Amino acid sequence: MRVFGAGSLDRLARACLFASAVLVPFAAQAADSDPWEGVNRAIFRFNDTLDTYTLKPVAQGYQKITPQFVQDGVHNFFQNIGDVGNLVNDVLQAKPRAAGIDTTRLIFNTTFGLLGFIDVGTRMGLQRNDEDFGQTLGYWGTPSGPYVVLPFFGPSTVRDAFGKVPDAYAKPYPYMDDMSARNVMLGVDLIDTRASLLSAEKLVNGDRYNFIRNAFLQNREFKVKDGKVVDDF
Repeated sequence: MRVFGAGSLDRLARACLFASAVLVPFAAQAADSDPWEGVNRAIFRFNDTLDTYTLKPVAQGYQKITPQFVQDGVHNFFQNIGDVGNLVNDVLQAKPRAAGIDTTRLIFNTTFGLLGFIDVGTRMGLQRNDEDFGQTLGYWGTPSGPYVVLPFFGPSTVRDAFGKVPDAYAKPYPYMDDMSARNVMLGVDLIDTRASLLSAEKLVNGDRYNFIRNAFLQNREFKVKDGKVVDDF
């Protein structure tokens, strides 16, 4: 596995510039949050069917046979990897305090926490930030654009969809030469993410599409504005 170098940072910078440039034509459409509902619902049904018969049963089986302490360790490990992206976006949003916290978390969790399997940072009172490039674009005033459901990836907005491009370069997968190891790591990451969402499904009621769309949009607004919202959710 290669570490982040000048070439990697250059690719990340180019991806950021590309995402920012492409978003401009969609700014005027932000007033209507879901103008593509027909297509979005079709993709939502496809994703939901795929999840019902593949990923969800695997995640349920993983939870059933894996001891809780192992699940916690795996989840902490991938959260620690995610802290790299959090740190990058802390810097891009000019948040020195958050950047300091996430840097400290990375150092302590990676060393004393055995590559992140133990969340030492949280036990020290260093609460994890949750940032991504879509939030960074929103922080600097880029409109979210219309709501969109992405095949395989699920709910998003135009802004957040393009934000996934630079976010990918803040993870280790593009820099892993061993394809087998990369695929296994990606698969475990996906299963861990899906398993962490199983309990949240109990909250869904009524029209699943509407519920998930509204919850997603409200959550994104909350994150972009760092909790400083006026709507009563």
